[in-house]
Amino acid sequence: MLTVDGSCLEGGGQIVRLAVALSALAQTPVTVTRIRENRKNPGLAPQHIAAVRAVAGACDAECTGLLPQSREITFTPGGLRRADLRIDPGTAGSIPLILQAWLPVALRAGGSITVTGGTEVAWSPTIDYLDRVLAPVLRRAGASIAVEVLERGYYPRGGGRVHVRVEPSRPGPIAVPEGKGECGIVSCSTGLPAHVVERQAAAAREFLRRDPGLACTATLDAREGGAGPGSSVTVWSGAKGAVALGRRGLPAEEVGRTAARALARECESPGTVDVHLADQLLVYLACYGGEYSTHTLSMHARTACWILSEFGYPVGCRVNDVVEFSG
Repeated sequence: MLTVDGSCLEGGGQIVRLAVALSALAQTPVTVTRIRENRKNPGLAPQHIAAVRAVAGACDAECTGLLPQSREITFTPGGLRRADLRIDPGTAGSIPLILQAWLPVALRAGGSITVTGGTEVAWSPTIDYLDRVLAPVLRRAGASIAVEVLERGYYPRGGGRVHVRVEPSRPGPIAVPEGKGECGIVSCSTGLPAHVVERQAAAAREFLRRDPGLACTATLDAREGGAGPGSSVTVWSGAKGAVALGRRGLPAEEVGRTAARALARECESPGTVDVHLADQLLVYLACYGGEYSTHTLSMHARTACWILSEFGYPVGCRVNDVVEFSG
């Protein structure tokens, strides 16, 4: 039984998600202690429990401690299996973060998952970032990943619903080519006038055309109804992406420019991936090998490297003017 201190380094839900995913992949039982101990609301939140259950469903794991505010869990994996899962945290918890835990495990045996919650929420990648930035890197390596956004959901009401299907695969090494690559914009909303997504996209496209000189194709997704109103913009160029969320009182144009401004900074910085994708790819780098680089060694990346080493996965990191990851 491996023990992981959930208060180390980043000290958040990332440790729980990655620890159970690696436990399933390595077929090594794990105990995670002191979960989110230094957070304002320590212990497990519903979305963390949902992530653990998603991984457990892909490997017939036995779990203890899966209760709200629990500061310790044990996760004992069974054999990896193809499963069709339905996961609902009962809140607007981040669907992409739940998928982050499930995806590396599901790729081994295949399967599908339908997750309810928030498709675009604060402190999380959007579902469009997962589909347009993370997944393409894995698809180029040979992974089969299909993402369908059935409903969009925003904090605080959630109500989003996403279906993801993967086929069993052993991707080749992770490789991210130099250069800008395809540039795109997804501007979306629920329960708001259609002109909101149009204004968000127009502002993002104009900023990116003028500043880093990117010609982006925009996809507009304005949906009626939904559990509650909300909007977001996801922009990307190759394996670098950025997101911004709308909120009451914030002009739609500023939402678009905020996402575009963040992407422009990433494009002007050295490296082949953005700073957030760098930590999300580390588990795949450990499993399949490869290399990529970014401009900053984030605390999330440090944390991922530490957990991977605890499970015996070899990942190298070299920091000079640019951070280079290899596995």
